[in-house]
Amino acid sequence: MSLRRVVWRVVAVAGVLGLMILLLAGGCWWYFHPATERTNGIVYGQRGERELVLDWLRPRNPNGLGVLVLVSGSWKSGAAGSFDEWIAAPFLRRGYTVFAVYHVSQPEATVMEIIEDMHRAVRFVRHKAEAYRVDAGRLGVTGGSAGGHLSLMLATRGGRGPADATDPVDRESSAVQAVAIFFPVTDLLNLGKSTENLGDGGPPKSFRRSFGAEAATNLAAWKVIGHDTSPIYHVGAELPPVLIAHGDADTLTPLEQSEWFQARALEAGRPIELMVHRGGQHGWLTMPLDVRRFAAWFDRQLRDE
Repeated sequence: MSLRRVVWRVVAVAGVLGLMILLLAGGCWWYFHPATERTNGIVYGQRGERELVLDWLRPRNPNGLGVLVLVSGSWKSGAAGSFDEWIAAPFLRRGYTVFAVYHVSQPEATVMEIIEDMHRAVRFVRHKAEAYRVDAGRLGVTGGSAGGHLSLMLATRGGRGPADATDPVDRESSAVQAVAIFFPVTDLLNLGKSTENLGDGGPPKSFRRSFGAEAATNLAAWKVIGHDTSPIYHVGAELPPVLIAHGDADTLTPLEQSEWFQARALEAGRPIELMVHRGGQHGWLTMPLDVRRFAAWFDRQLRDE
């Protein structure tokens, strides 16, 4: 075979490979950028002098169901419009209306206050469900790390607000109907193998101020606060279906946290799935594929049969 023919074959193969890469990249870009209408910074409540806001993302072909994404890592959140909608592409592609919920970050707000504000967000969306064109009785929630913890607090402690509340939003239920999350902490009183565990029975070492001054200095007070803010102690008959994805190499929030919660849910006879990502730490590159699994799972839990 002549040198010229070899060169042309190499060029041809390289061209085909290059075209395939371009097509793959283009396909990925298209998938993660679905046609979406977006309204940022909708006020759902107040925390001190700070407005609590969410973004409303509407797919081209809505299915009438809503998913709240709790934008929180280390119980820190973002500003209106900061949520990257490509993260929610699998939900939007399936027709879910997405609400990206922000909160005041710790330590400006305590974790207890953040939990209260997540209840407020669900109540707000439910109260406005008709305007947002979603079914008030079929809301899902998702998040990762702190967002996963907050999602489970809604799952375990969500319910109707006071019937005599002045604000009608606060009378609504904060219960959610399905939860799909990544690597949550579920038991703050038992940090187990976590690198956040100082072994003194107190709060996670990097979050001593996140639960208020009393929790950081008074062990008896922390036991009450840690119990109240740990989803595992509030699993009951009303727990909605839960799906958790967790890496078995996570040292910040070890897999055992999800295993313990799974065991407690199964004891209560509640539906729960745990997807273990082998070698996964506190996050992994293929998480977008797991979000696709979350979307398919929400289909099974929230859609009418």
